[in-house]
Amino acid sequence: MYKRARLVALALTVLLTTGSICMTLGVSPAAGAMMPPPPTIAAKSAKLVDASTGQVLYAVNSDERMAPASITKIMTMLLVMEQVRAGRISLDDVVTVSTEASLMGGSQVYLKERERVPVRDLMAATAIRSANDASFARLDFSDLVVSNGGGMAVQSAVAKLWLEKTGCPICEGYGLSETSPSASCNPVTSKDFTGTIGVPLPSTYMKLLDDDGQEVTAPGAPGEIAIKGPQVMAGYWQRPDETAKVMTEDGYFKSGDVGVVDERGFFRIVDRKKDMVLVSGFNVYPNEVEEVVATCPGVLECAAVGVLDDKTGEAVKLVVVRKTPELTEAKLREFCRANLTGYKQPRVIEFREELPKTPVGKILRRELRDKK
Repeated sequence: MYKRARLVALALTVLLTTGSICMTLGVSPAAGAMMPPPPTIAAKSAKLVDASTGQVLYAVNSDERMAPASITKIMTMLLVMEQVRAGRISLDDVVTVSTEASLMGGSQVYLKERERVPVRDLMAATAIRSANDASFARLDFSDLVVSNGGGMAVQSAVAKLWLEKTGCPICEGYGLSETSPSASCNPVTSKDFTGTIGVPLPSTYMKLLDDDGQEVTAPGAPGEIAIKGPQVMAGYWQRPDETAKVMTEDGYFKSGDVGVVDERGFFRIVDRKKDMVLVSGFNVYPNEVEEVVATCPGVLECAAVGVLDDKTGEAVKLVVVRKTPELTEAKLREFCRANLTGYKQPRVIEFREELPKTPVGKILRRELRDKK
């Protein structure tokens, strides 16, 4: 029995039937520019189909036109196949309708109407508030299998607290409105928070570009993340001028996010290109500052932005929501001096009751930047 009534919006049960859901999986793709899906998932020709309408919700390496599919549906598909493979969903609960002998070699599976896989799809800001709520620890998370994080960078301090409270690591993903909205995610089988945005989703290509539009190939070198795939927009509606600014000749969308990629092909966001603060010629990425400050005792939420400075051109402004009133500016500055390089330390510190956010909880840095 799933105890979702007690979890309210804190843990989402995904029913794999808005009708019913049918999937076809094939063998893994050959090595190439496209990053592979999670290693335990085969995905050369996979599709997620609503059996009641016949709509293709999600397709891998297929020419079929797709209906919109949320990241929860996509991750649920991958999660179900991993659970079948691991034996956590019994084959007695799955009807094989293909003549293929091997389940992972190309057969179709039809999940019974009552089969459920609990998935939690959360904004990072929601995780911060929830995990810091005293009543949160009394909830029953025994049925929680996957926690997807996105919408804004998931800080390691938040991920650690979430894991302590729920026993389920945050599996961070990444995307934008222009990518409908998902481009990459960590494998749903991850046991720990990786601090990365994972690997590109199936049929999706990602690379890093320098300021001249050339691909960055040096390991660990930062570049602008560019994305190509079936979910990437064709362009901005009736704005060919704006479209030309963000689309490359070979069909990649330039995200405006600076990232790096490691030797395993996992991408990590450094920050938004336009949010970078230039302090005396040194690049400061607000995410770096926020990641450190979030670990300071007494900090609930924080945001860093750049402001004009007569001496350094720009300087870091830090806005903090306190968890406890004992946190003072002096204590916070002492913490920053001990944990941040000199030019990354905030010139201005401001305490607020709350941070400005979008309706879905994403922090509006521009408002913090514009207000003096």
